[in-house]
Amino acid sequence: MKPSEWQELAAHIERMLAEVKYGSITLVVQDGKVIQIEKNEKVRLQPNKTS
Repeated sequence: MKPSEWQELAAHIERMLAEVKYGSITLVVQDGKVIQIEKNEKVRLQPNKTS
């Protein structure tokens, strides 16, 4: 990859990391190149509290 492509990829990953609170980000690599980025985000629900 060209340096500009690495910078673009890194910036995209940084944006995704800033957005996700719980979950994972997966890089899919083929022939030594990142071809896909997957983001799985978990949503934690708070149980209803009654007194």
